[in-house]
Amino acid sequence: MALDQIFVTVGGLGLSGLVAWYFWFSEKKAVKVESSDSGIQEAVIKVKGGYTPDVLIFVAGKPIRLNFIREETAGCTEQVIFSDFNKTATLTPFKTIPVELKIDKPGEYGFQCGMGMIKGKLIVQ
Repeated sequence: MALDQIFVTVGGLGLSGLVAWYFWFSEKKAVKVESSDSGIQEAVIKVKGGYTPDVLIFVAGKPIRLNFIREETAGCTEQVIFSDFNKTATLTPFKTIPVELKIDKPGEYGFQCGMGMIKGKLIVQ
């Protein structure tokens, strides 16, 4: 094996390792959502190849409003599913779609796209 082939192979393996670390092992930053004057905990979630932010922290027992803004037309992000609450919402492209929840029990609750490829998490304390 020539020296240039060794460099390319090692470089490719290194980059593959960085990609794997980013998607599977890097720590995700959680966003703490504050209550408005009306007492609603409200967050805006951008949907474009994923959810941004994808980890949100709320206080138990207060109403939650998640405003999803879908900035793409990909079929995968057409729906958001909250399986713990048996709730589904259809996300219209380039429009804000509110999803309202009231979670009384502290815990971690997942949400995902219709295909299960894009995921997020609500942490209720």
